[in-house]
Amino acid sequence: MKLNLPDSAFRRIPRESNTAPTYWLTRFIMLRLLGLIYAVAFLVAINQIVPLIGADGLLPADMFLKQIQDSVGSIAAGFWVLPSIFWFGHSDGTLLTVAWIGFLLSVVVMAGYANALMMTVLWFLYISFVHVGQDWYSYGWEIQLTETGFLAIFLCPLLDARPFPGREPPLPIIILFRWLIFRIMLGAGLIKLRGDEMWRNASALNYHFETQPIPGPLSRWFHFLPHTALKIGVWFNWLAEVAAPFFVFWPRLARHIAGAVIVLFQINIILSGNLSFLNWLTIVPALACFDDGFWAKLFPKLLVQKASTAATHARESRAMQTTAWLVVVIVVFLSVAPVTNMLSTQQIMNTSFDPLNLVNTYGAFGTVGRERYNVIFEGTSDNDSTDNAHWKPYIYKGLPVLLDKRPPQIAPYQLRLDWQMWFAAMGSPEGYPWTYNLAWKLLHNDANVISLFANNPFPDKPPRYVRAVLYRYQFAKPGNPQGLWWTSERLGLWLPVLSVNNQQLVDYLKYQGWVK
Repeated sequence: MKLNLPDSAFRRIPRESNTAPTYWLTRFIMLRLLGLIYAVAFLVAINQIVPLIGADGLLPADMFLKQIQDSVGSIAAGFWVLPSIFWFGHSDGTLLTVAWIGFLLSVVVMAGYANALMMTVLWFLYISFVHVGQDWYSYGWEIQLTETGFLAIFLCPLLDARPFPGREPPLPIIILFRWLIFRIMLGAGLIKLRGDEMWRNASALNYHFETQPIPGPLSRWFHFLPHTALKIGVWFNWLAEVAAPFFVFWPRLARHIAGAVIVLFQINIILSGNLSFLNWLTIVPALACFDDGFWAKLFPKLLVQKASTAATHARESRAMQTTAWLVVVIVVFLSVAPVTNMLSTQQIMNTSFDPLNLVNTYGAFGTVGRERYNVIFEGTSDNDSTDNAHWKPYIYKGLPVLLDKRPPQIAPYQLRLDWQMWFAAMGSPEGYPWTYNLAWKLLHNDANVISLFANNPFPDKPPRYVRAVLYRYQFAKPGNPQGLWWTSERLGLWLPVLSVNNQQLVDYLKYQGWVK
Protein backbone atom coordinates (compact mmCIF):
# COMPACT_ATOMS: atom_id res chain seq x y z
CA MET A 1 0.00 0.00 0.00
CA LYS A 2 1.43 3.35 -1.01
CA LEU A 3 1.75 5.89 1.77
CA ASN A 4 0.64 9.36 0.64
CA LEU A 5 2.12 12.08 2.81
CA PRO A 6 1.62 15.82 2.37
CA ASP A 7 4.61 17.87 1.35
CA SER A 8 4.37 19.68 4.67
CA ALA A 9 5.40 16.47 6.41
CA PHE A 10 8.93 17.00 5.14
CA ARG A 11 9.22 20.72 5.58
CA ARG A 12 11.50 20.35 8.59
CA ILE A 13 13.75 17.76 6.89
CA PRO A 14 16.00 19.88 4.63
CA ARG A 15 16.97 18.55 1.27
CA GLU A 16 18.55 21.57 -0.34
CA SER A 17 21.92 23.07 0.43
CA ASN A 18 20.43 26.51 1.13
CA THR A 19 18.29 25.18 4.00
CA ALA A 20 19.70 25.00 7.53
CA PRO A 21 20.42 21.31 8.18
CA THR A 22 18.83 19.34 11.00
CA TYR A 23 19.99 16.08 12.59
CA TRP A 24 16.96 14.18 13.87
CA LEU A 25 17.55 11.17 11.61
CA THR A 26 21.29 11.45 12.13
CA ARG A 27 20.84 11.12 15.88
CA PHE A 28 18.45 8.22 15.37
CA ILE A 29 20.92 6.13 13.37
CA MET A 30 23.97 7.11 15.45
CA LEU A 31 22.37 6.01 18.71
CA ARG A 32 21.02 2.76 17.22
CA LEU A 33 24.46 1.82 15.92
CA LEU A 34 26.11 2.81 19.19
CA GLY A 35 23.59 0.67 21.06
CA LEU A 36 24.56 -2.30 18.89
CA ILE A 37 28.25 -1.75 19.59
CA TYR A 38 27.66 -1.43 23.33
CA ALA A 39 25.61 -4.65 23.23
CA VAL A 40 28.43 -6.55 21.52
CA ALA A 41 31.02 -5.11 23.91
CA PHE A 42 29.05 -6.13 26.99
CA LEU A 43 28.31 -9.54 25.48
CA VAL A 44 32.06 -10.06 25.14
CA ALA A 45 32.37 -9.25 28.84
CA ILE A 46 29.58 -11.68 29.75
CA ASN A 47 31.35 -14.51 27.95
CA GLN A 48 35.00 -13.74 28.78
CA ILE A 49 35.41 -11.45 31.76
CA VAL A 50 35.51 -14.16 34.46
CA PRO A 51 38.33 -16.25 32.92
CA LEU A 52 40.25 -13.08 32.08
CA ILE A 53 40.04 -10.93 35.26
CA GLY A 54 37.81 -12.92 37.62
CA ALA A 55 38.90 -14.09 41.07
CA ASP A 56 40.70 -17.07 39.50
CA GLY A 57 41.31 -15.42 36.13
CA LEU A 58 44.49 -14.99 34.15
CA LEU A 59 44.95 -11.43 35.47
CA PRO A 60 42.67 -11.11 38.51
CA ALA A 61 41.10 -7.68 39.00
CA ASP A 62 41.48 -8.06 42.77
CA MET A 63 45.28 -8.12 42.56
CA PHE A 64 45.33 -5.23 40.10
CA LEU A 65 43.09 -2.98 42.21
CA LYS A 66 45.08 -3.81 45.34
CA GLN A 67 48.29 -2.74 43.60
CA ILE A 68 46.68 0.56 42.60
CA GLN A 69 45.33 1.08 46.11
CA ASP A 70 48.73 0.39 47.68
CA SER A 71 50.40 2.88 45.35
CA VAL A 72 47.93 5.74 45.95
CA GLY A 73 47.00 5.02 49.57
CA SER A 74 43.25 4.40 49.58
CA ILE A 75 40.26 3.18 47.59
CA ALA A 76 38.96 6.76 47.29
CA ALA A 77 42.24 7.93 45.78
CA GLY A 78 42.29 4.87 43.52
CA PHE A 79 38.81 5.72 42.25
CA TRP A 80 39.92 9.21 41.20
CA VAL A 81 43.01 7.83 39.49
CA LEU A 82 41.16 4.98 37.79
CA PRO A 83 37.37 5.51 37.97
CA SER A 84 35.49 2.20 38.07
CA ILE A 85 32.44 0.78 39.78
CA PHE A 86 34.54 -2.28 40.61
CA TRP A 87 36.34 -0.44 43.40
CA PHE A 88 33.17 -1.14 45.40
CA GLY A 89 33.08 -4.86 44.57
CA HIS A 90 34.63 -7.08 41.93
CA SER A 91 33.56 -10.64 42.64
CA ASP A 92 32.80 -12.86 39.67
CA GLY A 93 29.11 -12.33 40.31
CA THR A 94 29.54 -8.56 40.37
CA LEU A 95 31.50 -8.57 37.11
CA LEU A 96 28.80 -10.60 35.40
CA THR A 97 25.94 -8.57 36.88
CA VAL A 98 27.42 -5.32 35.62
CA ALA A 99 28.01 -6.88 32.19
CA TRP A 100 24.39 -8.08 32.01
CA ILE A 101 23.02 -4.69 33.07
CA GLY A 102 25.12 -3.05 30.36
CA PHE A 103 23.98 -5.57 27.76
CA LEU A 104 20.28 -5.18 28.55
CA LEU A 105 20.49 -1.36 28.53
CA SER A 106 22.35 -1.55 25.22
CA VAL A 107 19.55 -3.61 23.70
CA VAL A 108 17.06 -0.95 24.80
CA VAL A 109 19.13 1.74 23.09
CA MET A 110 19.53 -0.41 19.99
CA ALA A 111 15.76 -0.84 19.90
CA GLY A 112 15.34 2.92 19.63
CA TYR A 113 14.98 4.20 23.19
CA ALA A 114 17.72 6.34 24.68
CA ASN A 115 18.06 9.24 27.04
CA ALA A 116 20.99 10.95 28.73
CA LEU A 117 20.49 8.97 31.91
CA MET A 118 20.73 5.59 30.17
CA MET A 119 23.68 6.69 28.05
CA THR A 120 25.50 7.89 31.18
CA VAL A 121 25.00 4.53 32.88
CA LEU A 122 26.26 2.68 29.80
CA TRP A 123 29.29 4.94 29.56
CA PHE A 124 30.28 4.51 33.19
CA LEU A 125 29.69 0.75 33.25
CA TYR A 126 31.88 0.27 30.21
CA ILE A 127 34.65 2.56 31.42
CA SER A 128 34.59 0.49 34.61
CA PHE A 129 35.59 -2.60 32.60
CA VAL A 130 38.19 -0.69 30.59
CA HIS A 131 39.91 0.56 33.74
CA VAL A 132 40.27 -2.87 35.36
CA GLY A 133 40.65 -4.91 32.16
CA GLN A 134 44.47 -4.58 32.04
CA ASP A 135 46.00 -6.27 28.97
CA TRP A 136 42.61 -7.51 27.79
CA TYR A 137 41.18 -3.99 27.46
CA SER A 138 44.29 -2.19 26.23
CA TYR A 139 43.09 -1.60 22.67
CA GLY A 140 42.42 1.75 21.06
CA TRP A 141 38.75 1.05 20.43
CA GLU A 142 38.10 0.73 24.17
CA ILE A 143 38.91 4.37 24.87
CA GLN A 144 37.32 5.28 21.53
CA LEU A 145 34.07 3.74 22.78
CA THR A 146 34.27 5.63 26.05
CA GLU A 147 34.83 8.93 24.21
CA THR A 148 32.06 8.20 21.70
CA GLY A 149 29.73 7.10 24.51
CA PHE A 150 30.45 10.26 26.47
CA LEU A 151 29.49 12.54 23.58
CA ALA A 152 26.35 10.47 22.93
CA ILE A 153 25.07 11.34 26.40
CA PHE A 154 24.55 14.91 25.28
CA LEU A 155 22.73 14.04 22.07
CA CYS A 156 19.70 13.05 24.16
CA PRO A 157 17.28 14.75 26.52
CA LEU A 158 17.76 13.85 30.17
CA LEU A 159 14.67 11.62 30.52
CA ASP A 160 12.73 11.52 27.24
CA ALA A 161 13.77 8.17 25.71
CA ARG A 162 11.57 8.16 22.61
CA PRO A 163 13.27 7.53 19.25
CA PHE A 164 12.31 11.07 18.26
CA PRO A 165 12.09 13.05 21.52
CA GLY A 166 10.83 16.59 21.86
CA ARG A 167 14.28 18.13 21.88
CA GLU A 168 16.43 18.81 18.81
CA PRO A 169 19.94 17.30 18.69
CA PRO A 170 22.37 20.04 19.81
CA LEU A 171 24.49 21.18 16.87
CA PRO A 172 27.60 21.69 19.07
CA ILE A 173 27.57 17.96 19.93
CA ILE A 174 27.23 17.03 16.24
CA ILE A 175 30.30 19.17 15.57
CA LEU A 176 32.18 17.45 18.41
CA PHE A 177 31.47 14.11 16.75
CA ARG A 178 33.05 15.52 13.57
CA TRP A 179 36.04 16.61 15.66
CA LEU A 180 36.27 13.02 16.94
CA ILE A 181 36.23 11.46 13.47
CA PHE A 182 38.78 14.06 12.32
CA ARG A 183 41.21 12.99 15.08
CA ILE A 184 40.56 9.26 14.61
CA MET A 185 41.22 9.29 10.88
CA LEU A 186 44.04 11.81 10.73
CA GLY A 187 45.78 10.19 13.71
CA ALA A 188 45.69 6.84 11.91
CA GLY A 189 47.01 8.42 8.72
CA LEU A 190 49.86 10.29 10.39
CA ILE A 191 51.03 7.25 12.35
CA LYS A 192 51.32 5.36 9.06
CA LEU A 193 53.12 8.20 7.28
CA ARG A 194 55.68 8.35 10.09
CA GLY A 195 55.80 4.69 10.94
CA ASP A 196 56.55 2.37 8.07
CA GLU A 197 58.18 2.74 4.67
CA MET A 198 55.74 0.14 3.30
CA TRP A 199 52.88 2.60 3.71
CA ARG A 200 54.83 5.32 1.96
CA ASN A 201 55.79 3.11 -0.99
CA ALA A 202 52.25 1.65 -1.18
CA SER A 203 53.31 -1.97 -0.51
CA ALA A 204 51.76 -2.38 2.96
CA LEU A 205 48.68 -4.25 1.74
CA ASN A 206 50.92 -6.88 0.13
CA TYR A 207 51.33 -8.16 3.70
CA HIS A 208 48.57 -6.69 5.88
CA PHE A 209 45.71 -9.07 5.06
CA GLU A 210 47.85 -12.10 5.88
CA THR A 211 49.56 -10.72 8.99
CA GLN A 212 46.65 -8.81 10.59
CA PRO A 213 45.55 -10.02 14.05
CA ILE A 214 42.62 -12.24 13.07
CA PRO A 215 41.99 -12.73 9.34
CA GLY A 216 38.42 -13.15 8.13
CA PRO A 217 36.74 -15.28 5.47
CA LEU A 218 37.66 -12.83 2.68
CA SER A 219 41.18 -11.97 3.86
CA ARG A 220 42.87 -14.51 1.60
CA TRP A 221 41.00 -13.17 -1.42
CA PHE A 222 42.22 -9.66 -0.60
CA HIS A 223 45.77 -10.93 -0.01
CA PHE A 224 46.04 -12.46 -3.49
CA LEU A 225 44.67 -9.46 -5.38
CA PRO A 226 47.05 -8.06 -8.02
CA HIS A 227 49.67 -5.77 -6.53
CA THR A 228 48.31 -2.89 -8.58
CA ALA A 229 44.93 -3.30 -6.89
CA LEU A 230 46.63 -3.45 -3.49
CA LYS A 231 48.49 -0.22 -4.28
CA ILE A 232 45.18 1.43 -5.14
CA GLY A 233 43.95 0.23 -1.76
CA VAL A 234 46.81 2.07 -0.05
CA TRP A 235 46.00 5.22 -2.00
CA PHE A 236 42.36 4.91 -0.92
CA ASN A 237 43.69 4.62 2.62
CA TRP A 238 45.44 7.99 2.20
CA LEU A 239 42.28 9.50 0.77
CA ALA A 240 40.21 8.34 3.75
CA GLU A 241 42.73 8.98 6.53
CA VAL A 242 44.67 12.03 5.39
CA ALA A 243 42.48 13.96 2.92
CA ALA A 244 38.86 13.29 3.92
CA PRO A 245 39.20 14.38 7.59
CA PHE A 246 39.87 17.96 6.54
CA PHE A 247 36.50 18.16 4.77
CA VAL A 248 34.26 16.99 7.63
CA PHE A 249 33.78 20.62 8.71
CA TRP A 250 33.08 21.96 5.19
CA PRO A 251 29.67 22.82 3.66
CA ARG A 252 27.32 19.89 3.25
CA LEU A 253 28.31 18.57 -0.21
CA ALA A 254 32.01 18.34 0.67
CA ARG A 255 31.10 17.04 4.14
CA HIS A 256 28.83 14.36 2.68
CA ILE A 257 31.54 13.22 0.28
CA ALA A 258 34.11 13.09 3.07
CA GLY A 259 31.72 11.13 5.29
CA ALA A 260 30.94 8.70 2.47
CA VAL A 261 34.64 8.09 1.80
CA ILE A 262 35.27 7.39 5.49
CA VAL A 263 32.28 5.07 5.86
CA LEU A 264 33.14 3.14 2.68
CA PHE A 265 36.71 2.80 3.91
CA GLN A 266 35.50 1.34 7.22
CA ILE A 267 33.19 -1.09 5.41
CA ASN A 268 36.11 -2.25 3.29
CA ILE A 269 38.11 -2.99 6.44
CA ILE A 270 35.13 -4.82 7.95
CA LEU A 271 35.00 -7.08 4.90
CA SER A 272 38.73 -7.78 4.85
CA GLY A 273 39.38 -8.75 8.47
CA ASN A 274 38.26 -9.09 12.08
CA LEU A 275 39.24 -5.87 13.87
CA SER A 276 36.72 -6.30 16.70
CA PHE A 277 34.11 -3.49 16.72
CA LEU A 278 36.70 -0.82 15.81
CA ASN A 279 35.42 -0.05 12.32
CA TRP A 280 31.76 -0.26 13.30
CA LEU A 281 32.50 2.20 16.09
CA THR A 282 34.42 4.53 13.79
CA ILE A 283 31.37 4.78 11.55
CA VAL A 284 29.37 6.33 14.42
CA PRO A 285 31.07 9.76 14.47
CA ALA A 286 31.43 9.65 10.67
CA LEU A 287 27.62 9.64 10.47
CA ALA A 288 27.66 13.16 11.95
CA CYS A 289 28.84 14.33 8.51
CA PHE A 290 25.34 13.62 7.15
CA ASP A 291 22.24 15.67 7.87
CA ASP A 292 18.54 14.84 7.60
CA GLY A 293 18.41 15.94 3.99
CA PHE A 294 20.79 13.13 3.16
CA TRP A 295 18.95 10.47 5.18
CA ALA A 296 15.52 11.54 3.89
CA LYS A 297 16.51 10.19 0.48
CA LEU A 298 17.44 6.79 1.94
CA PHE A 299 15.10 6.12 4.87
CA PRO A 300 11.48 4.90 4.57
CA LYS A 301 8.98 7.74 4.26
CA LEU A 302 7.21 6.70 7.46
CA LEU A 303 10.43 7.10 9.48
CA VAL A 304 11.10 10.45 7.83
CA GLN A 305 7.60 11.56 8.70
CA LYS A 306 8.12 10.65 12.37
CA ALA A 307 11.29 12.72 12.43
CA SER A 308 9.47 15.60 10.72
CA THR A 309 6.61 15.44 13.21
CA ALA A 310 9.05 15.53 16.12
CA ALA A 311 10.86 18.48 14.55
CA THR A 312 7.57 20.33 14.07
CA HIS A 313 6.60 19.95 17.71
CA ALA A 314 10.08 20.30 19.19
CA ARG A 315 10.65 22.79 21.96
CA GLU A 316 13.94 24.54 22.50
CA SER A 317 15.84 23.36 25.56
CA ARG A 318 18.09 26.02 26.98
CA ALA A 319 19.48 23.47 29.44
CA MET A 320 20.54 21.12 26.62
CA GLN A 321 22.15 23.94 24.63
CA THR A 322 23.98 25.31 27.65
CA THR A 323 25.21 21.85 28.58
CA ALA A 324 26.31 21.23 25.00
CA TRP A 325 28.44 24.38 24.97
CA LEU A 326 29.91 23.44 28.34
CA VAL A 327 30.94 20.08 26.84
CA VAL A 328 32.53 21.95 23.92
CA VAL A 329 34.64 23.96 26.37
CA ILE A 330 35.72 20.77 28.17
CA VAL A 331 36.59 18.98 24.92
CA VAL A 332 38.54 21.96 23.57
CA PHE A 333 40.56 22.13 26.79
CA LEU A 334 41.22 18.38 26.82
CA SER A 335 42.12 18.37 23.10
CA VAL A 336 45.38 20.24 23.64
CA ALA A 337 47.40 17.16 24.61
CA PRO A 338 45.98 14.86 21.87
CA VAL A 339 46.54 17.48 19.18
CA THR A 340 50.06 18.18 20.43
CA ASN A 341 50.76 14.46 20.26
CA MET A 342 49.26 14.16 16.79
CA LEU A 343 51.53 16.93 15.51
CA SER A 344 54.62 15.52 17.19
CA THR A 345 57.25 13.58 15.26
CA GLN A 346 57.22 11.20 18.27
CA GLN A 347 53.48 10.57 17.89
CA ILE A 348 52.05 7.79 20.05
CA MET A 349 48.73 6.16 19.31
CA ASN A 350 45.71 4.98 21.31
CA THR A 351 46.46 6.93 24.47
CA SER A 352 44.28 8.78 26.94
CA PHE A 353 45.37 11.96 28.69
CA ASP A 354 42.60 12.19 31.30
CA PRO A 355 41.21 9.68 33.84
CA LEU A 356 37.80 9.50 32.15
CA ASN A 357 39.13 8.91 28.62
CA LEU A 358 37.09 11.87 27.35
CA VAL A 359 39.48 13.06 24.61
CA ASN A 360 42.11 10.64 23.34
CA THR A 361 44.65 10.10 20.59
CA TYR A 362 44.19 7.32 18.06
CA GLY A 363 45.98 5.39 15.36
CA ALA A 364 46.31 1.89 13.94
CA PHE A 365 48.86 -0.24 12.05
CA GLY A 366 51.68 2.26 12.09
CA THR A 367 53.85 -0.68 11.10
CA VAL A 368 52.89 -3.79 9.15
CA GLY A 369 54.52 -7.15 9.75
CA ARG A 370 55.93 -9.05 6.80
CA GLU A 371 55.42 -12.47 8.41
CA ARG A 372 52.67 -14.02 10.47
CA TYR A 373 53.71 -15.73 13.68
CA ASN A 374 51.43 -17.87 15.81
CA VAL A 375 51.88 -19.39 19.26
CA ILE A 376 49.95 -22.64 19.70
CA PHE A 377 49.51 -24.32 23.07
CA GLU A 378 49.83 -28.09 22.96
CA GLY A 379 49.32 -30.83 25.52
CA THR A 380 50.08 -34.51 25.83
CA SER A 381 48.99 -37.31 28.14
CA ASP A 382 52.09 -39.36 27.34
CA ASN A 383 54.86 -39.96 29.85
CA ASP A 384 57.20 -38.73 27.14
CA SER A 385 57.63 -34.94 26.89
CA THR A 386 59.81 -34.91 23.77
CA ASP A 387 58.71 -34.24 20.22
CA ASN A 388 58.04 -37.97 19.92
CA ALA A 389 55.02 -37.67 22.21
CA HIS A 390 51.47 -37.34 20.87
CA TRP A 391 50.92 -33.59 21.22
CA LYS A 392 47.42 -32.20 20.72
CA PRO A 393 46.85 -28.50 19.93
CA TYR A 394 44.42 -26.21 21.75
CA ILE A 395 42.39 -24.69 18.91
CA TYR A 396 41.75 -20.97 19.09
CA LYS A 397 38.34 -19.63 18.16
CA GLY A 398 39.77 -17.09 15.74
CA LEU A 399 43.52 -17.42 15.27
CA PRO A 400 44.58 -20.00 12.69
CA VAL A 401 45.67 -23.43 13.93
CA LEU A 402 44.24 -26.07 11.58
CA LEU A 403 45.60 -25.61 8.07
CA ASP A 404 42.37 -26.66 6.33
CA LYS A 405 40.08 -24.39 8.34
CA ARG A 406 38.73 -21.24 6.71
CA PRO A 407 39.19 -18.11 8.86
CA PRO A 408 35.89 -17.41 10.64
CA GLN A 409 33.90 -14.18 10.76
CA ILE A 410 34.25 -12.88 14.32
CA ALA A 411 33.92 -9.08 14.25
CA PRO A 412 32.29 -7.03 15.63
CA TYR A 413 32.69 -9.57 18.46
CA GLN A 414 36.16 -9.74 19.99
CA LEU A 415 38.14 -12.79 21.12
CA ARG A 416 40.41 -11.15 23.69
CA LEU A 417 42.72 -14.13 24.29
CA ASP A 418 43.27 -14.54 20.55
CA TRP A 419 44.16 -10.86 20.18
CA GLN A 420 46.68 -10.98 23.01
CA MET A 421 48.24 -14.15 21.62
CA TRP A 422 48.72 -12.38 18.28
CA PHE A 423 50.77 -9.75 20.10
CA ALA A 424 52.53 -12.39 22.20
CA ALA A 425 53.69 -14.28 19.10
CA MET A 426 55.76 -11.24 18.15
CA GLY A 427 57.35 -11.12 21.60
CA SER A 428 58.41 -13.49 24.37
CA PRO A 429 56.82 -15.02 27.49
CA GLU A 430 58.65 -12.43 29.61
CA GLY A 431 56.52 -9.72 28.03
CA TYR A 432 53.34 -11.74 28.57
CA PRO A 433 53.86 -13.47 31.95
CA TRP A 434 50.19 -14.44 32.24
CA THR A 435 50.90 -17.11 29.59
CA TYR A 436 52.53 -19.16 32.37
CA ASN A 437 49.30 -18.85 34.35
CA LEU A 438 47.42 -19.92 31.22
CA ALA A 439 49.62 -23.02 30.87
CA TRP A 440 49.08 -23.84 34.57
CA LYS A 441 45.32 -23.67 34.14
CA LEU A 442 45.49 -25.88 31.05
CA LEU A 443 47.40 -28.41 33.17
CA HIS A 444 44.40 -28.41 35.52
CA ASN A 445 41.68 -28.37 32.86
CA ASP A 446 40.36 -25.10 34.26
CA ALA A 447 36.87 -24.85 32.78
CA ASN A 448 36.82 -21.06 32.60
CA VAL A 449 40.09 -20.77 30.71
CA ILE A 450 39.25 -23.73 28.48
CA SER A 451 36.11 -21.81 27.45
CA LEU A 452 38.37 -19.27 25.74
CA PHE A 453 39.40 -21.97 23.24
CA ALA A 454 37.28 -23.65 20.60
CA ASN A 455 37.41 -27.04 22.34
CA ASN A 456 39.19 -29.10 24.98
CA PRO A 457 41.50 -31.76 23.51
CA PHE A 458 41.61 -33.42 26.96
CA PRO A 459 37.96 -33.62 28.07
CA ASP A 460 38.37 -36.54 30.47
CA LYS A 461 41.69 -35.89 32.17
CA PRO A 462 44.12 -32.95 32.20
CA PRO A 463 47.25 -33.30 30.08
CA ARG A 464 50.46 -34.46 31.75
CA TYR A 465 52.54 -31.85 29.94
CA VAL A 466 51.81 -28.53 28.22
CA ARG A 467 54.02 -26.44 25.94
CA ALA A 468 53.64 -23.54 23.51
CA VAL A 469 55.15 -23.73 20.03
CA LEU A 470 55.93 -20.83 17.71
CA TYR A 471 54.93 -21.23 14.06
CA ARG A 472 55.12 -19.14 10.92
CA TYR A 473 51.85 -19.15 8.95
CA GLN A 474 51.16 -18.14 5.35
CA PHE A 475 48.05 -18.19 3.23
CA ALA A 476 47.94 -21.19 0.89
CA LYS A 477 47.18 -20.21 -2.68
CA PRO A 478 43.50 -20.57 -3.59
CA GLY A 479 42.62 -23.71 -5.52
CA ASN A 480 45.46 -25.81 -4.12
CA PRO A 481 44.74 -29.57 -4.49
CA GLN A 482 44.80 -30.19 -0.72
CA GLY A 483 42.11 -27.61 -0.06
CA LEU A 484 44.33 -25.84 2.47
CA TRP A 485 43.81 -22.31 3.72
CA TRP A 486 47.19 -22.09 5.39
CA THR A 487 50.71 -23.45 5.30
CA SER A 488 52.84 -23.44 8.45
CA GLU A 489 56.43 -23.89 9.53
CA ARG A 490 57.49 -24.75 13.05
CA LEU A 491 60.11 -22.32 14.40
CA GLY A 492 60.66 -23.71 17.91
CA LEU A 493 59.34 -23.69 21.47
CA TRP A 494 57.85 -20.44 22.74
CA LEU A 495 57.08 -21.82 26.21
CA PRO A 496 59.10 -24.81 27.43
CA VAL A 497 57.48 -28.10 28.37
CA LEU A 498 55.68 -27.57 31.70
CA SER A 499 53.97 -29.85 34.21
CA VAL A 500 52.24 -29.51 37.59
CA ASN A 501 55.41 -30.91 39.17
CA ASN A 502 57.65 -28.21 37.72
CA GLN A 503 58.80 -26.45 40.89
CA GLN A 504 60.25 -23.51 39.00
CA LEU A 505 56.83 -22.87 37.45
CA VAL A 506 55.08 -23.20 40.82
CA ASP A 507 57.51 -20.78 42.47
CA TYR A 508 57.01 -18.25 39.67
CA LEU A 509 53.21 -18.45 39.92
CA LYS A 510 53.41 -17.99 43.70
CA TYR A 511 55.67 -14.98 43.23
CA GLN A 512 53.07 -13.45 40.89
CA GLY A 513 50.29 -14.27 43.36
CA TRP A 514 48.43 -16.53 40.95
CA VAL A 515 48.64 -19.62 43.17
CA LYS A 516 48.82 -19.90 46.94
